Amino acid sequence: MKSFPPRLYWQPIFYPVLNEEYATQIARDWNARDGHSGYVTRFRVAKAFLDHYEVHRVGGTLHLEYWIPSEDLDEFNRQLVGPIEVISEFHS
Repeated sequence: MKSFPPRLYWQPIFYPVLNEEYATQIARDWNARDGHSGYVTRFRVAKAFLDHYEVHRVGGTLHLEYWIPSEDLDEFNRQLVGPIEVISEFHS
């Protein structure tokens, strides 16, 4: 993949997380429920772009994520360095 899709109208923020363990928790424990699937992706973003955003801790010490407003997602995608890789997947 080369970019993330636009957010849905009820999703005002894109939440890229900062580590694989947290991404795995989300994909496995939240997304892959009730007939759905969850995917863990790996990607790189230009640091100069991310420097405009604050890292948020939303739980334990490993629950770190950026809050990228939906209107900034196109620029986020332009700042990707290389492809988006799916590194694991979970199915209910």
